[in-house]
Amino acid sequence: MFNKIASIALLFILLSSCVQKNKPNNKKEDNNQLANELINETSPYLLQHAYNPVAWKAWNKESLALAKKENKLIVISIGYSACHWCHVMEEESFENDSIAKLMNTSFINIKVDREERPDVDQVYMNAVQLMTGSGGWPLNCITLPDGRPVLGGTYFSKEQWQKILIDISNLYKTNPEKVMAYAEELTQGVKSSDLITLNKENVPFKTENLEKYVSSWKQNLDYKLGGNIGAPKFPMPNNLSFLLRYSFQNDDKILKDYVTTSLSKMANGGLYDQVGGGFSRYSVDDKWHIPHFEKMLYDNAQLVSVYSQAFLLTKNENYKTVALETLIFIERELSQKDGAFFSSIDADSKNDKNELEEGVYYSWTKEELISILKEDFSLFSAYYNINIENKWENNHYVLYKKTSDVDAFAKSNNINATELNTKVYKWKQLLFNVRNNRSKPRTDDKVLTSWNALMLKGFVDAYRVFGDINYLNKAIQNAEFIKENQLKNDGSLFHNYKDGKATINGFSEDYAHVISAYIDLYQITFDEKWLNLSKDLMDYCITHFLDKNNKMFYFTTDTETDLITRKVEVIDNVISSSNSVLADNLFKLGHYYSNNTYLALAKQMLNNMKLNIDKSPSGYSNWLSLYLNYSNPYYEVAISGVNAKEKLKEVNNYYLPNILIAGSTKESKLPIMENRFIEADTYIYVCVDGACKLPVTSTEEAVRQLQK
Repeated sequence: MFNKIASIALLFILLSSCVQKNKPNNKKEDNNQLANELINETSPYLLQHAYNPVAWKAWNKESLALAKKENKLIVISIGYSACHWCHVMEEESFENDSIAKLMNTSFINIKVDREERPDVDQVYMNAVQLMTGSGGWPLNCITLPDGRPVLGGTYFSKEQWQKILIDISNLYKTNPEKVMAYAEELTQGVKSSDLITLNKENVPFKTENLEKYVSSWKQNLDYKLGGNIGAPKFPMPNNLSFLLRYSFQNDDKILKDYVTTSLSKMANGGLYDQVGGGFSRYSVDDKWHIPHFEKMLYDNAQLVSVYSQAFLLTKNENYKTVALETLIFIERELSQKDGAFFSSIDADSKNDKNELEEGVYYSWTKEELISILKEDFSLFSAYYNINIENKWENNHYVLYKKTSDVDAFAKSNNINATELNTKVYKWKQLLFNVRNNRSKPRTDDKVLTSWNALMLKGFVDAYRVFGDINYLNKAIQNAEFIKENQLKNDGSLFHNYKDGKATINGFSEDYAHVISAYIDLYQITFDEKWLNLSKDLMDYCITHFLDKNNKMFYFTTDTETDLITRKVEVIDNVISSSNSVLADNLFKLGHYYSNNTYLALAKQMLNNMKLNIDKSPSGYSNWLSLYLNYSNPYYEVAISGVNAKEKLKEVNNYYLPNILIAGSTKESKLPIMENRFIEADTYIYVCVDGACKLPVTSTEEAVRQLQK
């Protein structure tokens, strides 16, 4: 096992006498710099570095071969276009001629967009976490010519980075054996970390075990402000989705109140764009007030799903408003005409001095607000907390709603609730129009298959709950885009799409989320095309990603050989892990196709995760959602008959997280639907654990047959 003490000692030697630098001045463009090789890339993040004096190369076979040929250490610098501190390090170090000279003389320098190449990011993030105990972006890792990591970290000031470059370069020249020995030890640590072994024991999935997991998790929850205790606070959609489902199926009112508190506090805070809709990445404080301002597609996609589900259960109109405003934001700012969705919007934009500044697009001075709102400013300032206590930096304010209870606020301010709602709508329009004339943050307009699938699911959930046909059309358009552009003739997927061209072989996350989205799309359309495509993709995934020894899926396909190891993703972070989503897909497809191989594999994968879940339940929320399928009743609901789609709409009026829906308006050969079509009427079949209840024609009767 890798010796962390040795790594910290090496870091200390290399960083001794370095001084942490404060936040730098804002970036200025240099139009005289010649372009490096990144000018030929399509990634917005890589193109941002195309005019650095550093001789950046992209991650490819040619760059890696050149390092071996010239026997040079490699600088692998990983980030993404919406990353504020990536821009900071670029300005301080990568645009500095003396730093660039050091890098160009002694290193092969490779820039990586972590969103394009999450496989590369996973490996070197793992290495940096082993070395330092933490990680983040920008991620900078120095490796041997063959890619084995030697030294790494996140943000470094110019002084730190310069010393690291000089010291590691000298050490490699004078004592290469020491560096290579260290790299070999670290590489073994990377390969052996997070290994999942085949669990041959028959794990009983019992409600009392799940209750213990949730009880352990509850200790870290902030019941007053939502999210986890402390700061920063991240919206974790899969956590909230699981906890909402668990609270419903197990009648846990305290947990339900926690979820609704989290959703309300998030929506009231500056984390949520009170003017234009949509959520930022996270909040730097514990009350969701000041965000880190980048907006990511994957956050907003999943939060649309969560707020839609929460509305269905609670009928809280605020949740509906947030979901719909977020979808408006997505359609306005992150949508292509062909149905695809862009990746993110930057945290930084240009201020009135033409300098990049974080959050300037979204914040306001008191003077601006008075000028715009005039006699309404006093009421506005009370509603959005424009006061000395909530002032941000540089005399700016980030809007932060005092309460979700419009009636109570209206009463305390001697105004009719209807009139207040009208004013709030007017305020938003006024501020939006003013803000729209500001210099806008940059948009990362690459299209990622996995994230698009999450957004597809968001539109599916919104249609299921709110019934707006526009949402269904958006979902189908995106599903067709993926099928026509990202699906290859051999049945595999591309990961990336930019400027009309699909690139980069898909990762297990792409297959996992597309399969899941297509299953969901089938469940609201009954178009078996999407279900059959899901099965085809699942079969491809089993052939090319599955580790036959431990029955888990690698992140990379068996055709990829450039990395030092193949990683297995199992922890449910802000996006559920590819393995947990694939296990859930196998469970569902196993029911649809009566496929015992799928069902056995799903159960084995969950079995394998027992020790991990025992140690840290909150890191495995999507696995726990699958666990619920075994510990509590899980139903197949098959609707067959000419009025199946009308019955489906009625079923969708209920919050039913523990059902799998199938349906057809005609005879179907899908195993779950075989021999169930009767032309004269429409029947709903409810089945659990292989036993079916009597078919009924009434939706209300069918729902009564379902138990939590």
